Amino acid sequence: METKYVVIVQCDIAHKRCSGFACTNAFYNKDDVFAGYEDSVRYISFTCGGCCGKGIASKLEHLSKRLKSKNDIGKDDVVVHLSSCIVTDNYHYDRCPHADYIKSIVVKKGFRNIIEGSYISKGATKKRAEGIYHCYE
Repeated sequence: METKYVVIVQCDIAHKRCSGFACTNAFYNKDDVFAGYEDSVRYISFTCGGCCGKGIASKLEHLSKRLKSKNDIGKDDVVVHLSSCIVTDNYHYDRCPHADYIKSIVVKKGFRNIIEGSYISKGATKKRAEGIYHCYE
């Protein structure tokens, strides 16, 4: 598989107060979970659509149609990152109670390349080590 697109799905609630800068910056700097991507890989982000995350289905459907018709990019060429604000205990909130449901929708829509996580701050890492934040790994 050659990754051509990375999709970062952010929590809709967290996105109301978070610009997504840290996740975008981590992608372009190839930090942590983004380290293996080539410079030619494109990036897009959107939210889950709000609780319970069911809105992700239509967004992924729209994306897959656009990628196929405009760029001949298939679902196997896409890696979906469920952002850290969804899958970890962090500054915004604890892990999303719908994270597994959102992941199941992504799979049902045919996207098999899923990674949990995007940007993790040093402060959050420290708080996990201290037991302040829960660790779900």
